[in-house]
Amino acid sequence: MDVRYIDSEGDFEDARALIQGLRRVALDCEAAGFHRYDDRLSLVQLTAGPVTLLLDPFTLPLGDLLGPIVEARDIEVVMHGADYDVRLLDRDLGLTLRGLFDTQIAAALLGYSALGLSSLLEDHFGIRLSKKYQRADWAQRPLPGEMLEYAATDTLHLERLAELLRDELREKGRLHWAEEEFQELEKVRFDRPDPEQDPVTRVKHARKLEPRQVDRLREALDWRDAIARERDRAHFRVVGDPVLVSVAQNGVRSVRELADLQGMNGGLARGEGEALIERLERVEKLPDEALTGYPAAPRTGGRGRPTPEEEARMARIKDARNRRAKELGIDRGTLFPNAFLEKVAEEEPDSLETLSELPGIRAWQVEAVGEALLDSLRT
Repeated sequence: MDVRYIDSEGDFEDARALIQGLRRVALDCEAAGFHRYDDRLSLVQLTAGPVTLLLDPFTLPLGDLLGPIVEARDIEVVMHGADYDVRLLDRDLGLTLRGLFDTQIAAALLGYSALGLSSLLEDHFGIRLSKKYQRADWAQRPLPGEMLEYAATDTLHLERLAELLRDELREKGRLHWAEEEFQELEKVRFDRPDPEQDPVTRVKHARKLEPRQVDRLREALDWRDAIARERDRAHFRVVGDPVLVSVAQNGVRSVRELADLQGMNGGLARGEGEALIERLERVEKLPDEALTGYPAAPRTGGRGRPTPEEEARMARIKDARNRRAKELGIDRGTLFPNAFLEKVAEEEPDSLETLSELPGIRAWQVEAVGEALLDSLRT
């Protein structure tokens, strides 16, 4: 296994020479969100024939290196479960992927029940991948040799797996299904978080809190965010949401009370807790009419509860979808998600053409299950 860690200008030029003229590569990305304040791109693995390059985005202009490959329609880029990687490439390198072959999508369309890369490699090639560094901190430097070896295995066998799955897709007449899904995934872009979103809406059960408790929670979340940003740590590694909900519910009045809360890091409470106590005290002084509370849900303009007729149609088309999925040996949700069934029940298309015009529905889905759905609507 020829694995090269590329983090210097000289090595970078060697890497550029190695990948020139290639018609196919295997690609994977590692991010740091499990450990760091943000999930920045921290390592890119690229297998080109017999060589695997581990590329450091902290020291190299990877957009310049990868752009001519991943943005070229005539160069195939093999990935596994590429949805988030596509977003990372867009956000951190400004790259738009083309020529994708996603082995996870291919396996799903073939009806495999276990879609993880480790399962697929073991089933097809008897190769067992280690999970030791699945949640490692890929932003640390230097990266230990064991982590680099682990990272290399993510792309080492992808090209061979893609060939095997492509043959299976072709045999079943589903290659064009997969190609349509690949092209749809290539359109995905990083969805930047709304800076105006109230942080309490991201916390489980916050909606059930009383207004003053919600305001305490909002202050606690802001306090944690400032610490996480300063220390470059993921929020939950500073203190978990359940602890802050407890702070909000109980109205902690001293650093000692804060330190005694179950799940609270005592050192954090003693070192940073005074600032939180001051924030909570300001909330306590607010009159009821000055409290913000939990934000009101926006008006969605939805139609509300489905009518009995729609529910009956939904049951019929779901049964038709389930029967067709069983015939094809494919997961029901992969074949036609429930959200699409709801659209069909609501709109009642009367032809394959009108079915295909519903938002989000793929041409291959119309081909695979369209007639069955329309028949169920006619009964």
